[in-house]
Amino acid sequence: MLGGKHVTRIHAPFVVDRADEIAELEQALSGTRERRGRAVFLVGEEGSGKSRLVREVVDKGLAEGMYVLRGRATAAGPAVALRPFTEALLGFLRDGGLPQYERRLGPYLKVLGQLIPEFPVARGDYSHVVLAEAVLRLVSVLGEEAGCAIVLEDLHDADPQSLAVVEYLADNLDRQPAALIATVRPGPGAAMDLALAAEQRGSGLLVRLDGLDRAGVRRLVAACLGVRADGVPDEVADSLWEESAGNPLLVEDLLSGLIRGGVLVHPDRSGDWKLAGEPRAEASETLARATLRRAGRLGPQGHTVLSAAAVLGRRFPLDVLQAVTGLDEPELLSCMQAGMAGHLLVADELTPDHYVFRHPLTVRALRRALTPAGQAALAQEAANAVEKLHPGLPGDWCQAAAVLRQDAGDPVAAARLLCQAGGRALAVGDLRAAISTLGRARELLDGTGRSGLTVTVTERLVDALVESGELDRAGQLVDALDDPQTIGAQPRRLVALRCSLAVAAARAGRHAEGEAWLAAARSVLPSGSPARWTAPVAAAAAHLAWRTPGPDRYAKAEALAREAADAAEGRDLAVVACQSWELLGLLALEQGTGLEGEFFERVAVLARAHRLPFWQLRAALRLGAVDWLATGDDARLVKARLGVARLGAARMQCEADAMLAFQKALAGDFEAAARLVRRCRTDAIRLSPAGGTRLALLVEAVLAAHRAQRQPMERALAEFADRGGDESSLRPLATGVARVFCALLEEDRARARSELAEAVAHGQGGRSLLTGDHGVFLLLDALSGDLCLDRFRSAAYAPAGRLRWNRQFVLLAQAVLLGRAGRAEEAAAAVAEARDAAAPFAMAGRLGLRLVAEAASADGWGDPQEWLRDAEDYFHQLGVPAPARACRALLRQAGVIVVQRRDGVERIPPRLRLLGITAREYEVFGLLTERLGNQNIATRLYISPRTVEKHVASLIMKTGMPDRAALQNYTNANVDPRRGPADDASLG
Repeated sequence: MLGGKHVTRIHAPFVVDRADEIAELEQALSGTRERRGRAVFLVGEEGSGKSRLVREVVDKGLAEGMYVLRGRATAAGPAVALRPFTEALLGFLRDGGLPQYERRLGPYLKVLGQLIPEFPVARGDYSHVVLAEAVLRLVSVLGEEAGCAIVLEDLHDADPQSLAVVEYLADNLDRQPAALIATVRPGPGAAMDLALAAEQRGSGLLVRLDGLDRAGVRRLVAACLGVRADGVPDEVADSLWEESAGNPLLVEDLLSGLIRGGVLVHPDRSGDWKLAGEPRAEASETLARATLRRAGRLGPQGHTVLSAAAVLGRRFPLDVLQAVTGLDEPELLSCMQAGMAGHLLVADELTPDHYVFRHPLTVRALRRALTPAGQAALAQEAANAVEKLHPGLPGDWCQAAAVLRQDAGDPVAAARLLCQAGGRALAVGDLRAAISTLGRARELLDGTGRSGLTVTVTERLVDALVESGELDRAGQLVDALDDPQTIGAQPRRLVALRCSLAVAAARAGRHAEGEAWLAAARSVLPSGSPARWTAPVAAAAAHLAWRTPGPDRYAKAEALAREAADAAEGRDLAVVACQSWELLGLLALEQGTGLEGEFFERVAVLARAHRLPFWQLRAALRLGAVDWLATGDDARLVKARLGVARLGAARMQCEADAMLAFQKALAGDFEAAARLVRRCRTDAIRLSPAGGTRLALLVEAVLAAHRAQRQPMERALAEFADRGGDESSLRPLATGVARVFCALLEEDRARARSELAEAVAHGQGGRSLLTGDHGVFLLLDALSGDLCLDRFRSAAYAPAGRLRWNRQFVLLAQAVLLGRAGRAEEAAAAVAEARDAAAPFAMAGRLGLRLVAEAASADGWGDPQEWLRDAEDYFHQLGVPAPARACRALLRQAGVIVVQRRDGVERIPPRLRLLGITAREYEVFGLLTERLGNQNIATRLYISPRTVEKHVASLIMKTGMPDRAALQNYTNANVDPRRGPADDASLG
């Protein structure tokens, strides 16, 4: 049974990921049948699978009739000269005896008597060369029929006489039907020197067994468990690879520990392996003792140095280790070289003078061998050394010192250092590191009674949690501070924390929670408190007032925000000042005052001056949005969003995605908008079930509306309303940018005007910037004759009227008024300017052309036919049929031949489609390059010559060419003979 407490150690049923090494060994054995003997030295650390690999290959040789002699060197017990060769020959005789080769071996049989008691012994001592020749003669005789192999394991433990014989064999096996396979551990020693020399001379092959890579470990685990590689839980595969460094023996041992400990379970014979806990297991005592024995081979000093290094961690610096051990540099480097030679250490390639233990097991085994007092003393010395050698603890030194202080039994000192490290991470925007580090500090302080430090840690941790969107966890931490013994004589800090949570709740749309936090802050605010105390309260109150529906909410929120900003600046309350100035910018943006850029720039300046990375990016996002609204250019917004993504601020990332999705929807880049909406909605639900989800649903509705998809739009808006959207400041956008445009794309202008009227009415209490009467409403009123000149001028010159999205409609409305007044040239110029303004907005620009072309046709100005062709082609390609049909109907009313929407139209380049060229005409157009007559073209296209003549005449008229010859020259200039008509960019 595989699984449960009865498991001792499991093994893979076959060798994994050693195909190249097996091929080398098999080639060496197969060469013996052709008298191409050779020596192979299999080099690998303990547990790399040398013996198993040899056994795998040798078993195949035995099955094919090969003679195999096996021996092993050992460091256990008294030294015995030539032990591996004696064992190999004795084992061979024990398995079946040696055939009578006395005549063939001659006098060498007596030489072998020195190794085998059953053989006669020659008088006198023979040199090792003669003995080696005797062994060579023997294996050559044995291998005459099917080859022979002599396998010597653990050659690193062999005596000098055995190594001398091995060297002789390696140099003389060529042209013999025998092979030598020896396993060796890497590192300095006579055996490794011999193998390297043999490789250099070309008389031996070195095959190195490196650790398995991550995928190889997964395959090994799968083989042990009897499942496919993808059936191994990712956490198990990753943990075993990290813990074992790819050593197969360690992988199997640690895997057995996971199963034995009930961490990895097999529910039934048909079920998958499942994790039932943290996938980390200690190696068996056998392997732990083996690791300590390897460290012990370095001698007392080496073992002591490694124990001190283990206290420093898996990766450790040489200068700190030297300060702890007191060794001079040559002595310490000698220990490092010995540790590397023993495959216990490796040099850190990325950081000079740093070393790394190859296996985490080694670190744990060495630390476990120390007494708790000894380990604490070493950690204390190491922490002192780190702080002395690296003043200020820059970079990772602060965390390293904290770990050592904790190991030394000083949790308060460790927490203080972690607080410092977490604050640094927060300052550079590394939220994950800040939350993890500060969370550890908070845990260390539990029960220590250090209230001041606890409050400081909590303040920084709350800041990080709020920025990452974990508002509930932040609230729990602040609640835990509501204790006189914890907060002490510092209620001001509790007020600031509660106000910070109130602002965060207001932003997340959790209005009731925000009000509760603000009330809790005011409850501990003494009467007559100075501005330093009241500024955060005013800022929180301003954010909540802004989110509270009512006719005076803008005035109330602005007054509170200015009060907070004035009180915060100059009193080291930079965050409160940034909160207040940002809110003033948002208020200006919603009301269309045009002052939002100044306020957001103020936030950016403050954030840079006080090194507040989150506020720098928040200001960059706001300024990017302002830039896009003003110019239609999203470059600054995209750059800010990338910065937010790098920072890891989840809530800000959600907001940035929503802003960019909204921009992409208005720009007509619907696929990009859909991708962003999906991610934004997923993140919004996870981070903020109220405000963030409402924003995501609004953008989803706008995206559907701008594709004339009413049912998806209405579903999104229904959920938007269920989540409180109709009571929020987002409602005007839901109507004015979603429902209004959906109605226009359905050619239901009356419904659109009704929706717009509702949007403007709600705009007085909400976000009217893109939905008021200085945008598409202005154009619709101009078309219906309801727009007076005074109202037009008021809207056109307002800050909101100058925004690029609104500007396109303002200019079209102006064109309608000018055309109706008989000022045709000015009207056409206004349309040209409107088309430039509409360049970033593919759908809205074409919709505007479709609307204004009707008035231009009626009043006789401009080029409405060209505008209608452009709009019709766009809406047809977009798959929005109603405006496309309307454009075609208006063209027919003007007596224009309308493009037939049949198969092949999509292949016509846009420029030719705009000329009104049909699919069949396009086919004729392509054949004119070959200078074919009407009859030949007709034969090619299976139509009559008369029909071809009509198509050619139509092409001459539509392209403006004077005759057929000119038309042929036009096609030659614009048709690639290999591909057909050129794309739009190349058409003149």
